[in-house]
Amino acid sequence: MMKNLVIKLTMFTLTVMLLLSIVGCGATSTTTATPTASTEQTSVMPARGGPGSSSTFATVAPTYADLAYATVSDAQKLDLYIPTTGSGPFPLIIMVHGGGFMMGDKSDGAGLTGVDQLLAAGYAVASINYRLSSEAIYPAQIYDAKAAVRFLRANAEEYQLNPDKFGAWGASAGGSLVSLLGTTCGVAELEGAELGNAEQSSCVQAVIDWFGPIDFLKMDEQFAGTSCPQSHDAANSPESMLVGAAIQTVPDLVATTNPMNYITADDAPFFIENGTADCNIPPAQNKNLADALSAVIGPENVTYISLEGAGHGGSQFETTDNLNLVIGFLDKYLK
Repeated sequence: MMKNLVIKLTMFTLTVMLLLSIVGCGATSTTTATPTASTEQTSVMPARGGPGSSSTFATVAPTYADLAYATVSDAQKLDLYIPTTGSGPFPLIIMVHGGGFMMGDKSDGAGLTGVDQLLAAGYAVASINYRLSSEAIYPAQIYDAKAAVRFLRANAEEYQLNPDKFGAWGASAGGSLVSLLGTTCGVAELEGAELGNAEQSSCVQAVIDWFGPIDFLKMDEQFAGTSCPQSHDAANSPESMLVGAAIQTVPDLVATTNPMNYITADDAPFFIENGTADCNIPPAQNKNLADALSAVIGPENVTYISLEGAGHGGSQFETTDNLNLVIGFLDKYLK
């Protein structure tokens, strides 16, 4: 018990140090595109969480709380929100929270951005937890995300879900995981089939990636020449802690975290968004993913937006108009 406490305190200290190191940094990316709508914002609550968290939250309680989608860990639970109007089966959006793979929860932060708007638009929402890097190293996290998808598909009739219309939405670490969901359909080594419902598909039909880390091995290189810290190669970086070693020492393992290495013509459509002043994730990460996807699945199936002056999340992502862009994209592919 004492050993676990020491580990948790150490993780907390490292996370605080990471957050302090990025305050005030500004990237130099020049790739920009902004929504042409107004800047009206949704009402917000005080921010919680860590990297990739959000200041907007659901105003309703989940219809079903703490549903266990697997039984290996207490972390393998999800909250399910079902619309109170309209008739099912409803298309489903699976929300995957951020937090550097080391913190965050399904009940706050980026796990709940847009839930109210999604419910109003006729979507069911599942916000999932997954094993954090302090409990299990990669690929446990993508195993968990896929197990949650399979569980929801296996129980679609009970929960009034349309099993053919599943989308995934994540920010920061969550953006990385949903990008893998969108590109690794049918990749057995990343399936984690032993977690249950192996007969079900873990494929999703649409992906929303908000500023997710994509190519860990190039993050420091892409920040070179900027005022942003070049600390992702360090042994105590979130990416290194995810894989259990300094990332540059295990390139083959790290390659399996990169969704660009799995792109095929039948991948899900993507909506990708980042800020030009993100000092956590180089903006080039998301632009490169968008370009790689466009070349294979077609530019008509990829939406890329770079918000001028936005950082690693924040109010520019959470405006009513920006959330409407997201829902419009989902409507195109899930309705």
